[in-house]
Amino acid sequence: MMIVAVALILGVLFGGFILIPRGSQTEVCSNASDNKASKIYSKADVSLHNKRTDCWIIIKDKVYDVTSYVEEHPGGDAILTHAGDDSTEGFFGPQHATRVFDMIDDFYIGNLEQ
Repeated sequence: MMIVAVALILGVLFGGFILIPRGSQTEVCSNASDNKASKIYSKADVSLHNKRTDCWIIIKDKVYDVTSYVEEHPGGDAILTHAGDDSTEGFFGPQHATRVFDMIDDFYIGNLEQ
C-alpha cells in the first residue's frame, strides 16, 4: 500500500512538472526583416566604429554595421563620410536607388540609445 501511495505522489509531481510552464521565454525582435534580437548602442559606442575596416552608421535611430559593404559601395568612399555617425540624410539622398532600402536590413545590428 505504501508503494502505491509513493508511486501516486511521484506521478502527480512528475505530471505537474511536465504540464506547468517554467517561465516565459519571450524574444525581443527588431523591425529588420530577419528578426534579429535588438541591441541598444550609444552614440559613443557607434563613434568607435569609424574606419574602412570597422564601419558602423546610424540611420533613423537604427545602427548598421556596413563594414562588409564599404568596398562594394557604388559611391566609393562617400559611405565613410559619416562612418561612426548619423548617416540618415545621406542615406535618403537622391543618389540611392530604391533597392538600397531593402538591402540595409541585412546590416542591422541594433537601435540607438534614446
